[in-house]
Amino acid sequence: MRVGVEVGGTFTDLVAIDGDGVRIAKVPSVPARPDEGVFAALEAGAIALNDIEELVHGSTVATNAVLERKGRPTAFLVTAGFRDILFLQRQSRTRIYDLAYAKPKPLVDRRDCIEIEERVDANGDVITPLDPERAAHQLARSLAERPYEAVAICLLNSYVNPAHETALARLVRRDFPGLTVTCSSDVSREFREFERASTTTLAAYIQPVVDGYLSRIEERLGQQQFQGRFSVMQSNGGRLPPEAMRRNPVTALFSGPAAGVVGAVKQAGLSGHSDLISLDMGGTSTDVCLIADGNPEIAGETEIGGLPVRTPMLDIVTVGAGGGSNVWVDDGGMLRVGPMSSGADPGPACYGRGGTAPTITDAHVIRGSIQPHAFLGGKMTIDAERSHRVFEPLARRFGMSVEAIADSAIRVADSNVVRAIQLISTERGRDPRDYMLVPFGGAGPLHAARIAEELGVRSILVPPNAGVLSAYGLLAADYVRYAAETRRIPVDGTAPEKVRATFEEIKQRETQALAELGIDGRRVHGYALGMRYVGQAYEVMVDFDADTLQHLDTKDLIERFVQCHRKVFLHGETGSQRVEIVYFRLSTTVPTAALPRFVEDGAFDLPAADAEIFEAGERKRYRLVTRLSLAPGTSLDGPALIEESTSTVLLPPRWRAEIDANNNLLMQRNSDE
Repeated sequence: MRVGVEVGGTFTDLVAIDGDGVRIAKVPSVPARPDEGVFAALEAGAIALNDIEELVHGSTVATNAVLERKGRPTAFLVTAGFRDILFLQRQSRTRIYDLAYAKPKPLVDRRDCIEIEERVDANGDVITPLDPERAAHQLARSLAERPYEAVAICLLNSYVNPAHETALARLVRRDFPGLTVTCSSDVSREFREFERASTTTLAAYIQPVVDGYLSRIEERLGQQQFQGRFSVMQSNGGRLPPEAMRRNPVTALFSGPAAGVVGAVKQAGLSGHSDLISLDMGGTSTDVCLIADGNPEIAGETEIGGLPVRTPMLDIVTVGAGGGSNVWVDDGGMLRVGPMSSGADPGPACYGRGGTAPTITDAHVIRGSIQPHAFLGGKMTIDAERSHRVFEPLARRFGMSVEAIADSAIRVADSNVVRAIQLISTERGRDPRDYMLVPFGGAGPLHAARIAEELGVRSILVPPNAGVLSAYGLLAADYVRYAAETRRIPVDGTAPEKVRATFEEIKQRETQALAELGIDGRRVHGYALGMRYVGQAYEVMVDFDADTLQHLDTKDLIERFVQCHRKVFLHGETGSQRVEIVYFRLSTTVPTAALPRFVEDGAFDLPAADAEIFEAGERKRYRLVTRLSLAPGTSLDGPALIEESTSTVLLPPRWRAEIDANNNLLMQRNSDE
């Protein structure tokens, strides 16, 4: 049996697949003790740990530790003269009209920043040697001042020559064995000092939290005689053993959303669809990602809590528009949705767990798009009266009926998601109409059709068990490692050979790293170069496969760069402007075994009645059916509500749905609209 468990903000989802079929479970998350949600899901699925061959896990623990500032006290060791790098940051302002704007607060205080006498230049040559005895004396005094649990080391130009960082780390481990140590040369071997320092500090700050979380899970697994393989999802769409997460926990910051993208790619690919926009709408947020030719976009940098994180990850945009997102009124009297959320505790008012804020889930209950008797296959009790009660103050404020204000809230949430999709498509030169929308998560299929109409998208694919697709994505993910480092090379006649030699060097290091983690099997490599015109401040990524790299020449290298530059900036030339390489990125993938067919699970009965939904000022009758009642190849015309055990699909008028041979629900909008 292969089992995936994904801890979300509201629910913890489980998917188990073996020769007998698919088993799913969905239990409320435990925000204060997320590891308990893992074992509650295993218990709800009636799964014995000694039956599991492979257990894959995704969690928001690392993300929450940063957003809630619940990491561990961290010391920041930096080259003398650079103590304030985390506080100076960049000159950019994210809110240019905010007169009270303040830069994001770093994860450490200034008193936690310790200057070390050493200096390495941009070529890696030592200017000021590190004096081990002097450094040890300074550390003995500085690290004893506060109850630190972690140490982040980020020395100037250590991405070129990490010798001083390595020596300093040895000193800390020798004299302070109880502290965890994180070096920038292990986390982000790239230039741009502030981003590298921020990423290293963040990794050190959450490392004890992630280590403790994984250790608690491993301890309970051991107590229950678990003998299988345990791995953890990364933000880049691959998974690795827990030891790798302990070394670099920033790779697990967005593991849940990444798993959903992998699940969408795998399941849609079975039906021959590879140009996709994934729409993961869960309890607290919505995550969207553009997938071209079966390959999700990879971003080299993102932000969390306003702080830059420089590590390769899936290019996912997140907005605070989920089922548990709060509906509220801003200072200007406008109706807003999110980013605040009722989460799992207390959850939406209709859950009956003490929630008092109106949420999108409550709005669906009020307008009829969530049928209380069919929610989660009838396994969870929904109190519709509580939903009406929390929306009544909003209805009175706007002089509208409760149904009308609930419908308005849902439309605001839809608009938020539409804007997020535009960020990853139209604002990057991609037409969303050229892509198929793949909604999942508990709320995704409810909103997908209206969002598609706003974008002009005519095709939607709803995977089976859409509410737990992220847990399925955990199992579908391969083992993946990314290695990235900065090396400046001018693009001249010698560049192609230097590129091949550099990638070969990085590849050898990665092969050794995978072997140390116990990962064997066929390896597939992906190659990317960060390139720019000499004098530019930022680079564009140019991808290659192994065959292209092997036969690469200078002319081809420049032409590929110009094509990518034009795609991003709408201009570029192959003339006299000099081009340089500043960045190498190697991906190594070890494919996992193919999964059995992912089929819909959870049969349940519905009353022989229609649903009544309030939309755009009027009540409309929707046919009420279960997804399992639809045989492959048969079609269903809207309006209809298609109930699943983990989500609900809204099929509006002028849309047609059909189950294909791979158990995907394909929705098509009439061509005359």
